Amino acid sequence: MIKGKRIYVVIPAYNEEKNILKVLETLPSFVDMAVVVDDCSKDTTVKLAEQFKEKRTGVRCQLIIHARNRGVGATIVSGYRRAREEKADVCAVMAGDGQMDPKELELIVMPVVDNQAEYVKGNRLIHANVWQIMPKYRFLGNSFLSLLTKIASGYWKMADSQTGYTAISLSILEKLRLGSLYARYGFPNDILVKLNIVYGRVHEVPIKPIYDGQRSNIHLTKVIPTMSWLLLKGFLWRMKTKYMIRDFHPLVFFYFFGLTFFILGILFGIYLLIYRISAGPVSATSALFSALFVISGLQSLFFGMWFDMEDNKELFSKDV
Repeated sequence: MIKGKRIYVVIPAYNEEKNILKVLETLPSFVDMAVVVDDCSKDTTVKLAEQFKEKRTGVRCQLIIHARNRGVGATIVSGYRRAREEKADVCAVMAGDGQMDPKELELIVMPVVDNQAEYVKGNRLIHANVWQIMPKYRFLGNSFLSLLTKIASGYWKMADSQTGYTAISLSILEKLRLGSLYARYGFPNDILVKLNIVYGRVHEVPIKPIYDGQRSNIHLTKVIPTMSWLLLKGFLWRMKTKYMIRDFHPLVFFYFFGLTFFILGILFGIYLLIYRISAGPVSATSALFSALFVISGLQSLFFGMWFDMEDNKELFSKDV
């Protein structure tokens, strides 16, 4: 415990026989329970976790085994359910691949323990040597997805949306509909959207990126289109739920008309360009009309974003 708070750590694992014991054996002593959730591994991950559990030395351990592979988000949700059932005050997540420093776990959980936040996440992107440590394509992909997640979730000052090193309070776990959370790679992004709906206070702390030469199975050419669609749906759902159904806010008009005008202006501009190439000159009035729609649309979108930032500024904080 820390300050009388029970700390659980969910460890999602899939084919992590090389790392799972290292993760379990290096957990800090203040952890009350490690919940290993195996997502139908094909190696000896489960066997090794069971051996650690039977030793009864160090941190206590529970094991949840999925009968089929359901995705990293689903494994975290299984761990969250167990922590919620057993009334753990704080539930952290540490991946089974050893890419999260156990020495930083206290940094992750303390804002929740002290009631400064209800959800804490690490931020690797502000580390001094991140450009040298993190693979370049992952850094760029992460930065792009973080930008989209800012817009979708309403946590505009958030960075490193893809980090899985997090901690969450029991109070906010009891408010979330865990079954609605995205089951696969987009889980960290989706939960931020859902947290904003329940006015969850989010805090971000700097952590060290760790890779140790491990190869990722994530292909950005597939992930980014999938994630973009997921975040677009999340953004529209947040607008409808938070700013139309629960309470009305004029920012929905700015977003709607801004997006409409911008798209119309772009489409009309493309039409004029094709006409100019194939048929001949276009009138200056038509070109100005297209430009007016684009500029008006962008201006309206920026106003909508500004309103969104103001409405959510009290829900996010970070350590520098």
